[in-house]
Amino acid sequence: MAEIIDAQKRIAGVASRTPLVLSPALSERFHREVYLKLECFQPIRVFKIRGAYNKVSKIEGKKVLAVSSGNHGMAVAYSANRLGKESTIILPKNAVQEKVNMIMEFGGEIIKYGNYHSEREAKAQEIVRETGATFVHPFNDPAVIAGQGTCGLEIAEQLEDLDSVIVPVGGGGLIAGIAIAVKSKLPKAKVFGVEPAGAPKLQAAMRAGKLVSVDSPNSIADGLIPPSVGDLTLEACMKHVEGVYSVSDEEILDGMKVLMRDAHIFPEPSGSAPAALLLANRDTEKLGKKVVLVVSGGNVSLSLLSKVLNA
Repeated sequence: MAEIIDAQKRIAGVASRTPLVLSPALSERFHREVYLKLECFQPIRVFKIRGAYNKVSKIEGKKVLAVSSGNHGMAVAYSANRLGKESTIILPKNAVQEKVNMIMEFGGEIIKYGNYHSEREAKAQEIVRETGATFVHPFNDPAVIAGQGTCGLEIAEQLEDLDSVIVPVGGGGLIAGIAIAVKSKLPKAKVFGVEPAGAPKLQAAMRAGKLVSVDSPNSIADGLIPPSVGDLTLEACMKHVEGVYSVSDEEILDGMKVLMRDAHIFPEPSGSAPAALLLANRDTEKLGKKVVLVVSGGNVSLSLLSKVLNA
């Protein structure tokens, strides 16, 4: 918790203290008070800026390297640019073009390589050996987790009588940080995760009590498909997370549509997963009457946005 408080000071003036707003339309629809933590209002429209800036600001060298499906890469490139460092971002061959463009806008050098996270991590280690760059892990790093935890610290300060927080799960950095902060400030509050049905790595790991790798993870939510969580993020989730659920891609798209129509925001698929869980109506009595949905990002491609709007 002390590292999260330090991170909050370090990222002040770079990452935004994002709004936590009550949605009357969603509250009426789901028969409970539904609040939205709008990380889609960050300067780069995704929560990743919190952890990336906290980490990159601690790095003494001038070169940083990241592996990403897009959002983490944007955050590292943005942070490096702010701090006068050089960044290299390794992306999948099928990366969303809008995210590629933003990384380039922030001065990042892009390398497209492979289709799977493990392939890109191997390439990253090769480049680290060749260039001496510092690798910025997308989730399994104490400084990154602490930075993401500032989101949970804000939630606890903004709504002290909440019952639960629902967090999208990729590698687990966001839910780990949020759970540590929320449980420290509000011990009675519950934290739940939601991940794609095509990449249920945290559920598998929590059941097994150890890291589990998912073969060929896939989902329309490109930010939520690492094959495994990290050992640090799993440890935090085992201690502080009440449960993890999965939602289908169809349910995620329905969640996007509901958030656009009823809450008037434009979330990306990853940020729509918590709303998809409410729509799926799975064990929702466990969530309580005051629920926070973490809308983790808003970097939705125009082609997908058009598809959702016309469906």
